[in-house]
Amino acid sequence: MARPIVGITTYLEAARWGTWVREAALSPQAYARAVEKAGGAPVLLPPLSPVSAGDYVRRLDAVVLAGGVDVDPALYGEVPAGEQDDDGLGGPQPQRDRFETALAQAAVEADVPLLAISRGMHVLNVAQGGTLITSLREAVGHDRHETAAHVVTVSVSSRVGKAVGDRAEVTGAHSRAVRRLGTGLIAVAWADDQIVEAVELQGHRFAVGVQWHPERGADNRLIEALVDAARP
Repeated sequence: MARPIVGITTYLEAARWGTWVREAALSPQAYARAVEKAGGAPVLLPPLSPVSAGDYVRRLDAVVLAGGVDVDPALYGEVPAGEQDDDGLGGPQPQRDRFETALAQAAVEADVPLLAISRGMHVLNVAQGGTLITSLREAVGHDRHETAAHVVTVSVSSRVGKAVGDRAEVTGAHSRAVRRLGTGLIAVAWADDQIVEAVELQGHRFAVGVQWHPERGADNRLIEALVDAARP
């Protein structure tokens, strides 16, 4: 049986090789390794024009919205809080925001399996008309979300719960989070202070967003669930 083709969005960063320094579409190797380990064939998606998003989705079996720079708060009517983004990178990248928002919307419309990771969960929520908390430390009164490892409680009836169980120790520091859920999205995992840690889109074959980074750990079950959903 052919491996499902899984598109992975990329970071847009300046990169150096040899004597060259150029803008580049980059991806931490952990994403591709996790997809391959789960039985998928990973391909990298550079953040090009939003009009190409539908063409990508028509040729892919699944999509991973990867982490990176925070989504521009202007897209959901908020003022930037001035905090560093979740992956320690720079400010907003409008080109990547536009492309990935269009990609998320195209995957939702086409019922193509989608796993949105960290920033990707924020992209999915904003693409569905939701908003984000731009200063999580200020909102909850502590900085525990800015440490990498923490425990989340998961709805056992959800796709995430069926993959990882009702409690999971996860990896992923973040300074922003879901405020208002986008249309059709439901919360399915929470931190101990009730901040939303995972979402799912009702009525979709597989559209899941998680605040953490499942590609970084030894537990690959969530990415296996994505690849299984992408099989014919």
